[in-house]
Amino acid sequence: MITSNEKMEEYNLSKQQIMLGNQAIACGAYEAGVKVSAAYPGTPSTEISENIINYKEIYAEWSPNEKVAMEVAIGASISGVRSLCSMKHVGVNVASDPLFTVSYIGVNGGLVLVAADDPGIYSSQNEQDSRMVARSAMVPVLEPSDSEEARVFTKKAYEISEKYDTPVILRTTTRLSHSQGVVNLEDRVEVADKPYERDMRKTVMMPACAIERHKFVEKRL
Repeated sequence: MITSNEKMEEYNLSKQQIMLGNQAIACGAYEAGVKVSAAYPGTPSTEISENIINYKEIYAEWSPNEKVAMEVAIGASISGVRSLCSMKHVGVNVASDPLFTVSYIGVNGGLVLVAADDPGIYSSQNEQDSRMVARSAMVPVLEPSDSEEARVFTKKAYEISEKYDTPVILRTTTRLSHSQGVVNLEDRVEVADKPYERDMRKTVMMPACAIERHKFVEKRL
């Protein structure tokens, strides 16, 4: 005979899984209602996109390079859906041109860039700190410390992105990306697509428009 307490324990266990940090980020993106994911592979970020493809609700692609991945995610955001872009830290250099400009443009649907740093240079050609890039680009950074925080912070990043009209960087490291931890699963939130409204002053960063958007970015900070 199975008691009600045993049934509840079985239910709770079904809502928990052991996940890599990268897997938890993919889970958080799914739960946040993300519809588009673009990435370029490179340790320690690769498993994010490899796990996102398991969610049929998300269109996911390997892009030709990090700049293209960033631009795909920006385009999806402008069109009104939540989007994710992921890459390793040296890839952020390649994506910096659209990244710095989308800081001025802001978002329509939430936009999150996962920048996977590699302290100790385990699998990279150099050691960089993406928090310094975020400071230059004037965008906020969230920095989870375990798999559960990776899931939760990914979801929180979309709330911040849409509330403050800004892209958000989720900064991870090799240790977080490839460590395992208990993750508490939640249901996916279906976020309604935001209508696209033509607004050249917000989305076309010619100098006259960029000057005005720069004022906005300073106030946003």
